[in-house]
Amino acid sequence: MPAASVDRPIPAALAVLVRGRQVLLVRRANPPDQGKWGFPGGRIEAGEPIAAAARRELREETGIVAEAGPAFAALDVIERDEAGRLAHHFVLIAVLCRWQAGEAEPADDALEARWFAPAAIAALGRAASADVAEVATRALDLAGV
Repeated sequence: MPAASVDRPIPAALAVLVRGRQVLLVRRANPPDQGKWGFPGGRIEAGEPIAAAARRELREETGIVAEAGPAFAALDVIERDEAGRLAHHFVLIAVLCRWQAGEAEPADDALEARWFAPAAIAALGRAASADVAEVATRALDLAGV
């Protein structure tokens, strides 16, 4: 069966939530990266600012309320089907967030939600989505913790 036509990248926001020297990761229930650990996030809706999308996705996936700060990284996620045709192209925009309220409870498309220190993220290896360790390190540096 031919892959669906992809005519442009899909913008998505990642909520990179910092609390102390840890960041929040969720284990994805759905593709892309089903079963892997990554930052809460998802598609940016038409007319929705990036920061608002990051806050919304974080709340939907974990129940946590946060303050969204600056966008600090952009990542391409490009997937091809078995025939080499473009299947998906997401542009993930990482937004630095600071915890305000709530405890991490997985919901929506998150199977699990946990706080991770940098060493624990590095230990995830292939169980984490691409670039998670690097983005987490940058976020902790930007947060000054």
